[in-house]
Amino acid sequence: MKRQYRVRESARFQEIRKRGRAYTIDLLVLCALPNSLPYSRFGFAVNSRIGNAVMRNRIKRRLREAVRIQMKRIRPGWDIIFIARRQIRSADYHEMEAACARLLRRAQLYVDGDAQTEAGNEPLSNHA
Repeated sequence: MKRQYRVRESARFQEIRKRGRAYTIDLLVLCALPNSLPYSRFGFAVNSRIGNAVMRNRIKRRLREAVRIQMKRIRPGWDIIFIARRQIRSADYHEMEAACARLLRRAQLYVDGDAQTEAGNEPLSNHA
């Protein structure tokens, strides 16, 4: 995922968490707040209680990829953060991808109002 599409500042993370709308499932929490930009940005938080650095980074890489694949279907103009919960430790990539899709659908952040599939069966390509 390109740098411009990431939320990196700690203050912005806190603002999204405090002022944004939150949606929760067993693996993840999604918080979303409008950003007045022509594109959406994404952040990923994995607490140290979830595991060591290797596990936390693996989870973040998988979540980033799951979102990257769906970026064309996500509404522009939002800052979205995904916060991992403990149950994510035992989830594989496809479960993480499905969880992201479920939360984005629940938050009504898809352009067409709904994803065409639960996990996005769109052919893999280099979405910027």
